Amino acid sequence: MAKIIPSENGSRKDVITQKATTLFRKKGFPATSMREIAEAIGVEAPSLYNHISSKNDILKDICFRVAKQYMGNLRAEELKNDSILAKIERIIRFHITMMVDEYETVYIADHEWRHLPEPFLADFKSQRRSYRSRLAALIEEGIDRGEIREVHPMIAVHTILSAINGIDSWQRSGKKIDPVLLEDNMTQMLILGLQKKGR
Repeated sequence: MAKIIPSENGSRKDVITQKATTLFRKKGFPATSMREIAEAIGVEAPSLYNHISSKNDILKDICFRVAKQYMGNLRAEELKNDSILAKIERIIRFHITMMVDEYETVYIADHEWRHLPEPFLADFKSQRRSYRSRLAALIEEGIDRGEIREVHPMIAVHTILSAINGIDSWQRSGKKIDPVLLEDNMTQMLILGLQKKGR
């Protein structure tokens, strides 16, 4: 029976997760079976159960790893002694970089999280709400400081995140856009939308 060969810098579980992530994106989580994941790796399905208990475990790991990355970056920015606009700009750039560099992983966390089993679904939804609320609070602080124009903070958050998530459609279209140009142009447009006139 063939064995799962770990990558140079990863574990066997990482190999499973990588192959599963690609299948989840192409077929959707519900339509992907453990047998298909095993076939993509080149092993028998029972071999997977030495490393994971179910495909739900893979989805859970993907979703919470992405959530941890976003929340960790936000916490770091909240603690910095800098202008609010500078913090928001770096957060936007972080989101764009994640979308470009870890596209499939971020796609799964953004689109397939609804298939998480309880209690993980409730936990993930709570983390999503918390992240958006804290980002909105940062924007509200910027309004209070006079750095950001008078906007509804949560509308601003949803606008920013929706714009960045739109990168997904470019990825699927196969159109090649220089990552640096993409990040700079998108960040500039989003920041200009927030910046108070005269600053």
